[in-house]
Amino acid sequence: MTSLNSFCARCAPPLLSLMRIVAAFLFMQHGGQKLLGIPAPPNNPVELFSLMGLAGVLELFGGALLLLGLFTRPVAFILSGMMAVAYFMVHAPQGFWPMLNRGELAALYSFVFLYLAAAGGGPVSLDRLFGGR
Repeated sequence: MTSLNSFCARCAPPLLSLMRIVAAFLFMQHGGQKLLGIPAPPNNPVELFSLMGLAGVLELFGGALLLLGLFTRPVAFILSGMMAVAYFMVHAPQGFWPMLNRGELAALYSFVFLYLAAAGGGPVSLDRLFGGR
């Protein structure tokens, strides 16, 4: 059992970076869709100077910063709050259960980003490269 614990302890830091990169890549697609029509055009056009436009900017550019692991903690904290607000503004009024109100993705992103705000970007990040930690 000790060798399994040792293996898991060695894998945890790189997996933190991998989770950050994958979550950021997936999150950026939401902003790309809202602002650029990539990877698919949005259902409704988004005004840049609106809440949806602000969400698109935060998703695309905040996601890019997370992907690189640059300013990970403050960016992840802001994005966590944004997703919590999105959940309570858009999804929660439609019912209690996230599966039914279609809010499970917003809730999951909120908690993943909250974890990244606490844990940092991991060993594969620009924060680590520039900060030396």
